[in-house]
Amino acid sequence: MSMREKIKAAAARYTNQRSAIMPALLIAQKEHGYLPGPVLEEVADILGVERMWVYELATFYTLFHTEPVGLFHVQLCDNVSCMLCGSEDLLKHLEAVLAIKKGETTPDGLFTLSTVECLGACEMAPVMQVGDDYHGHLDVARVNALLDSLRVIATRAASVEHASAQQPGE
Repeated sequence: MSMREKIKAAAARYTNQRSAIMPALLIAQKEHGYLPGPVLEEVADILGVERMWVYELATFYTLFHTEPVGLFHVQLCDNVSCMLCGSEDLLKHLEAVLAIKKGETTPDGLFTLSTVECLGACEMAPVMQVGDDYHGHLDVARVNALLDSLRVIATRAASVEHASAQQPGE
């Protein structure tokens, strides 16, 4: 099913097409990896809504990305609960270990580092989100172990991709 068909199917659940913008953006982002201007325009056109409405939602919510992000988008909460539990120190550690500043992506495209206002998981402070997964009660050792496991996942995925790209007889 094409992105257009998926968006139309999702939009059919709503009487007001404006209400379908967020589900449509999620579909488009899953398809493209992020939401550049032309994709936002396409979403608006598919739904028949004002382009500004689509742009407003895409730029307001931290779950939407209008710029490319790494394979693993590391989003560290910097709200007060997480800050009081050490998120500032974890940010410094992540910047040092990944050799990037917040808002940047590692040269290999594996990690993008961001801070977000609140992940709504204060009971797990300090917490960060990687993709759809939350990781809480973080300290330097847990962050290092998580980064190591993500690198292993990326290596395995690359190996599988490489193997599937091989032609028989090579």
